[in-house]
Amino acid sequence: MSLPYAHGETAVTDPRHITAFDGRMPSAPGDLRVEARGITPVPEDARYGGPGRLFTVWFAPNLTMTGVFTGTVGVTLGLDFTTALAAVVLGTLLGAVPTAYLGTWGSRTGAAQLPLARLAFGGSVALPGALQWLSSIAWDALIGLFGGDALAQLSGWPFWAGVLVMLAAQGALGVLGYEAIHRLQTVMTFALAAAFVLLAVKLLHGTHAAQPATAHGADRAGAFVLTCTVALSLALSWAPYASDFSRYLPPTASRRRMFWCTLLGIGVSFVAVQALGLWGAAEFTDQTAHGVDRLLGGGVLGTFGLLAVALAALCSNAMNDYSGSLALQTMGVRLPRPVAAACAAVLGFPLVLWMHAADTTARFQNVLLFVGYWIPAFVAIVVVDWAARARVRGGRPVDLAEEAARPQPWWPALTAFVVAFAAAVPFMDTGLYVGPAARALHGADLAYPVAFAAALLVYAPLRLRRAHDHT
Repeated sequence: MSLPYAHGETAVTDPRHITAFDGRMPSAPGDLRVEARGITPVPEDARYGGPGRLFTVWFAPNLTMTGVFTGTVGVTLGLDFTTALAAVVLGTLLGAVPTAYLGTWGSRTGAAQLPLARLAFGGSVALPGALQWLSSIAWDALIGLFGGDALAQLSGWPFWAGVLVMLAAQGALGVLGYEAIHRLQTVMTFALAAAFVLLAVKLLHGTHAAQPATAHGADRAGAFVLTCTVALSLALSWAPYASDFSRYLPPTASRRRMFWCTLLGIGVSFVAVQALGLWGAAEFTDQTAHGVDRLLGGGVLGTFGLLAVALAALCSNAMNDYSGSLALQTMGVRLPRPVAAACAAVLGFPLVLWMHAADTTARFQNVLLFVGYWIPAFVAIVVVDWAARARVRGGRPVDLAEEAARPQPWWPALTAFVVAFAAAVPFMDTGLYVGPAARALHGADLAYPVAFAAALLVYAPLRLRRAHDHT
């Protein structure tokens, strides 16, 4: 499998690769024509925009009822509002920091996140690529569940019809690509922020905060850790997408500003919506859209709230479809990027119906955790590889063509990736499986930090030793 070089070339001259992976790029802010560009890096002379747009592109897609619904987890586990909120803030910060850091690589390379991972994984990048593609479909379902429900209630359609229209709209936006997504998120940042402020005001005046804690001692500690892990999983789920939405920024863009705009966009939005879920846990049951309509009193405000829920799902899932298309190409599938984006939306439909058909709460939490268990090891591996390359380069600017000339064997990254996941299994806590370590820790899910630490311990000695050999 070839690594795209820095100026549009690939490691092979097969025209099938060039046709599928290359293509038309947006040329400036507001260029809303279909982006055909796939995983081939964006040339420096085609870059545009500033770091400020990273705040809105990461803020708006998180103002979804998925985040609100996730926020109710701490209360259902028996935590009081203050303790649960502390867990949410801590978990969100832990997940947002690596995402913000990885996002700074986009302007430095012009490359998306999964294609960049080929530097570390070589041909074995097909495994994280497949997991990322499947994760994007799962997120379509997690978020489309609420967006489709809101649209169905708003229009009087059956649930399946609301979901179908929602997925069709997000697929169309994913087909349009990078600039259309950035532009929509800029507009929706203000519209959705207004909707959620209205929701917060209604909650504060009409709903009491969660009841006092019902979990105590070790059970309370376990519930705190699990709540933190769920919040972490939300923020960290963006990590394999991170540079996808900064790859058109010029190399002169301030990496410090890029980092902080991304961190604040993810952190503020996720903490806000989960805090709403914690405060109004009694209102936000499985029928979350109905809870929003009832809370806002129906009528014009209820309609506005339901429309906001639907539009928020559209914003978020368009990014899932976009990054899913790049992940599919990274696996070596020669589908044009717009076609691959549409496929992700189509495949999300049956998963939404499955989640809606039975215990939504249990299925939601299971899917949410399972789609992210692989990400900590992925982050650890690509960061170590990047650090090793920086050490060899001695501070010189990144050049993908030069980096591709120093290929890494595929087995160290793959070995660390598999070992890390295996090490995490005993610490997992889901409705489908509770590992012995998680059970002993009173439900505390430590799978994420365990996977990260295991990947570092296995991969770092192998990779840094090779870096030393090249110095």
